[in-house]
Amino acid sequence: MSGAVIVILSDINRRASSEGDNGRQNVGRSEAMSSRSPQFAMMDRYWRAANYVSVGQIYLMDNPLLREPLRAEHVKPRLLGHWGTTPGLNFIYVHLNRLIRERDLDMLFICGPGHGGPAMVANTWLEGTYSEIYPDIGRDSEGMKELFKQFSFPGGVPSHAAPETPGSIHEGGELGYALVHGFGAAFDNPDLVVACVVGDGEAETGPLAATWHSSKFLNPRTDGAVLPILHLNGYKIANPTLMGRMNDDDLRSLFIGYGYEPFFVEGSDPEPMHALMAATLDQVMERIRDIQTTARTTTGSTGLPRWPMIVLRSPKGWTGPKEVDGKKVEGFWRAHQVPVSNARDDDAHRQILEEWMRSYGPDELFDTEGRLLPEIAALAPEGTKRMGASPYANGGLLKKDLALPDWKSFAVDVPAPGGRTAEGTHILGAYLRDVVRLNAASRNFRLMGPDETSSNRLDAVFEATDRVWMEGIEPYDVHLAPEGRVMEVLSEHLCQGWLEGYLLTGRHGLFSCYEAFIHIVDSMVNQHAKWLKTSAELSWREPIASLNYLLTSHVWRQDHNGFSHQDPGFSDFVANKKADTVRLYFPPDANTLLWVADHCLRTWNRINVITAGKQPAPQWLTAQEAEGHCKAGAGIWEWASTCPADEEPDLVMACAGDVPTMETLAAVDLLVADSPGLRIRVVNVVDLMTLQARSEHPHGFSDETFDALFTKDRPVIFAYHGYPYLIHRLTYRRANHDNIHVHGFREEGTTTTPFDMAVMNQIDRFHLTLAALRWLPQLSQRSAQFSATLKKKLEEHKAYVYEHGEDMPEIRNWTWRREAGGAGVR
Repeated sequence: MSGAVIVILSDINRRASSEGDNGRQNVGRSEAMSSRSPQFAMMDRYWRAANYVSVGQIYLMDNPLLREPLRAEHVKPRLLGHWGTTPGLNFIYVHLNRLIRERDLDMLFICGPGHGGPAMVANTWLEGTYSEIYPDIGRDSEGMKELFKQFSFPGGVPSHAAPETPGSIHEGGELGYALVHGFGAAFDNPDLVVACVVGDGEAETGPLAATWHSSKFLNPRTDGAVLPILHLNGYKIANPTLMGRMNDDDLRSLFIGYGYEPFFVEGSDPEPMHALMAATLDQVMERIRDIQTTARTTTGSTGLPRWPMIVLRSPKGWTGPKEVDGKKVEGFWRAHQVPVSNARDDDAHRQILEEWMRSYGPDELFDTEGRLLPEIAALAPEGTKRMGASPYANGGLLKKDLALPDWKSFAVDVPAPGGRTAEGTHILGAYLRDVVRLNAASRNFRLMGPDETSSNRLDAVFEATDRVWMEGIEPYDVHLAPEGRVMEVLSEHLCQGWLEGYLLTGRHGLFSCYEAFIHIVDSMVNQHAKWLKTSAELSWREPIASLNYLLTSHVWRQDHNGFSHQDPGFSDFVANKKADTVRLYFPPDANTLLWVADHCLRTWNRINVITAGKQPAPQWLTAQEAEGHCKAGAGIWEWASTCPADEEPDLVMACAGDVPTMETLAAVDLLVADSPGLRIRVVNVVDLMTLQARSEHPHGFSDETFDALFTKDRPVIFAYHGYPYLIHRLTYRRANHDNIHVHGFREEGTTTTPFDMAVMNQIDRFHLTLAALRWLPQLSQRSAQFSATLKKKLEEHKAYVYEHGEDMPEIRNWTWRREAGGAGVR
């Protein structure tokens, strides 16, 4: 042996060790427990099997059943994984199995502790789900060996609950969102019980703190139940946890204040803990049944129920080494990851590991072929009742297509380009109203938003539904009801998490948000994108409905709220994700918005971001024109151009976004009025990803198509809704990239007029026209005078808005009146 090592096993194992060898000590433990309750004794054996398989995943690559002394080559060279939370998760899992069998429950298990992967994999393997999905990982000793080796190993599986993990809808490395996903899963699933384990490290996050309020949106008449299990093992990576140090009275007061009825299960001795956990779960399930039965058999509102939740206190690293190298491990942060860190190269550490694993009595748990003994295996539920096989954890199995109205029936009549003014999102609201109506019976569509449905002009949905609200309702309140389909709470985190849980369990939805504040959920979007990317590579995971965003109240019309509300950068963030996953749409008017929204609601396994304004704006395309334009993704607007589409222009004026489109057309107006013979092509882009090379994105144009729009060598003045560099990033491989000059948001903003916002960022008609003159040498003789006129207009604009507080009449009253192919005729 090398190094001074002291190891002390957990209390129960230490007591048992006095009875003889490792096999005898576990027989003694089971016999002692059996004298009290044969059922608990068998459950304890199942728990030990799960713990054994969990430890094996972290450490071993061979000799899985310890049929020979543990040698260095049996241990992985790199030890990766997390033990500390795992035994508690295994304990919960076996007790939930009992509930499922005895009560015939449909239960979804959500593993909140960040790296509970060993427990999730161990339990799904023990119940048989894992081997059914991955037949090469059998339920015998050879399969156990492969199961152990693949964990946190090159070419294997992650150390956390992930898409590869059966029964999972939650990415284990994403702290703070387990419970909100659980509530999203329970909405409109009346027969489902979601058991959600919240780690006490996770409980310190802001989103989790707000998520406790989700119970106030859960309708016991139409929704399922969420059972939060706050697993307090006292420590995170290297520090105590806040809730772990709170006493029971304070915790009870906290959760009563949140609206829950807390139940406490505390201890470290398995025998009384099994009995206490079982009795508590039975009591909790009776509470849930009573709440739901009362709500479902009583006419009228039964008020906001006080849902039960469990606070489980158990030692971190329970049943593992109490000390290693003279330092405390069990019940301390050193148990968090790999308690015995050098088991391959240090003989003493390897002995500790072997004694630890043998303390579970593998010979009492598995037969000679390495199969879980039949009497133990019988404790697991069967078929889809197994938590690893629940269809709710593979939501695509349950997904039904939305019933959607004909979007053209809501289309705006556009007699001529610019000949009608309308509010795009107001028109979309009527369409969404009918989506709600058509899917009322199936209850599989919800609209999420942080208190902004009306602000974003989607009010028409309230003709078909209300905001869901389980708290008290005053006589003067409007559009509040327990069974509403609109979910509003002033937390983007909750809206995002609810919708993710809703989608992952087979339903559909839309998230409407102010553009600047959608950034709050960047990390959640990141994890969902990774989930979709990995899920698409797994043949057994069925596609789920897309995550759809409507970003409105956008940067160019946040002039009243000021700089804090002006940020179009979410598109840049989303564009970084895998091309198979992300789509970015900038419809320029109401009819294109209708087509894009209808299209996005029909897609799956995507993250669709739609950016559209809510203010009155010119309408450009008829329904038929909008359909053709959106299907193409981008195209030449011949009616706005001054030369035929098949002829080479002098200049390309391109645009993406509603305000950039209007300013581009106004700039074309100015150019044509000054230089009637100028050959201008106007290109509008709806689907931003068409700009990327086809080799990089499935929506990307071929080089031939891109060149046919933007030419190979002519200047392109591109007015873009967001930060200019994204356009350069998407087009850098194109032949004409060096001639593309992008105007967009330059991080300039304040409380000012709408047009002044455009001027501050040089996306207005005057700056776009000046840019065109700069890159058109054929206009050099007359451009100086015209440029001076434009600069004077900018000065007049600034003086006018500073004096009057509104834009100049010629800006406010501008309309597009030029005839198709004309030369500036008004």
